[in-house]
Amino acid sequence: MRIESIETFQRDVELAVVRIRTDDGAEGIGQISQHRADLSVHLLHEFVAPHFLGADPWSIDVLTQRFVRDTYKFPSTFALRALSGIDTAIWDLLGQVTGQPVYNLLGGKARDSVPVYASSMSRRITPEAEAERLTELVETYGFRCVKVRLHEVMGRDTDAAPGRTEKLVPLIRETLGPDVAINADANGAFSVSKAIRVGRLLEEYDYHHFEEPCPYQEIENSAKVAAALDIPVAGGEQDAVLEQIQRMVNMRAVDILQPDVNYIGGMARARRAVLIAEAAGIPCTPHCPNQSLLQVFTLHLATAFGSVSQYQEWGIESYDWVRDLYDPMPQVVGGEVVLGDAPGWGVTVNPDFLATGTRRVSTL
Repeated sequence: MRIESIETFQRDVELAVVRIRTDDGAEGIGQISQHRADLSVHLLHEFVAPHFLGADPWSIDVLTQRFVRDTYKFPSTFALRALSGIDTAIWDLLGQVTGQPVYNLLGGKARDSVPVYASSMSRRITPEAEAERLTELVETYGFRCVKVRLHEVMGRDTDAAPGRTEKLVPLIRETLGPDVAINADANGAFSVSKAIRVGRLLEEYDYHHFEEPCPYQEIENSAKVAAALDIPVAGGEQDAVLEQIQRMVNMRAVDILQPDVNYIGGMARARRAVLIAEAAGIPCTPHCPNQSLLQVFTLHLATAFGSVSQYQEWGIESYDWVRDLYDPMPQVVGGEVVLGDAPGWGVTVNPDFLATGTRRVSTL
């Protein structure tokens, strides 16, 4: 079995689906990372695909390691985002030919269901409106954990609105009560001193984790914040270099690791990140902010690995670019999601997406 063709189907700049076919007729579906997928599509065909065409898909781990090594002069997040489309399509293909869900290919089922948290992406919503919609989600879907956003992204201590964080933090706790875990995500908003002050506010209101308090590149600053606080510091979504993730874990820059399956280059590399965390005895909560195929990939990772043990991210925002992408959509019941045992990813991409998306193909 050899990879004969790699196709992409791009609907807009946010999203592109990948289909791989082999010389014996097998096929699998994957997805390039979201955000400027148009650039990643170009890199996939011009830069990544030649390393995989003609190869045995069962060599997925070897192939991804070789690609990163052979392209060492071009360390690029876009190259890894493109790689993730090929990698995830290969995992689906292997599941289809064996009749096994991907979580079994990753080592088996570590849990029967995956607890998830309702993850807000909004900094423009008022604290009152945020509390209202999170309350409704908790009551409707049984979420036992939620996440809110603090300050501006990479904002140099600038709040999204004057006093918003200081108002939001206690209000969400007071509204949801003591039995709902609450995460807070700063997306690199703070200097060390400000992050520590905000972290102590989160501790006062018994928040669950504090995500990316400092800009992600500043791992020494994140380590200072983590050392100063009792609340666990989470991070790692932006870090696609495995050696950097190893450094973060070694220096305890994070207490919870958050690799993104698509940012890091696909499932073969994501599971290596999980194992780094597992060996260090820290939990893993992969970044998963939307309901694209990334959501399915992350659920399989969480189903397969014991260290992916905490509440996993479940984006609550509605985006046009992911609407009607695939079936069946995973459902949250009682705050948890259960995967079936269908082969591969266990979902089917909407034929209309493949028919209307801009198609490009690389072949042997």
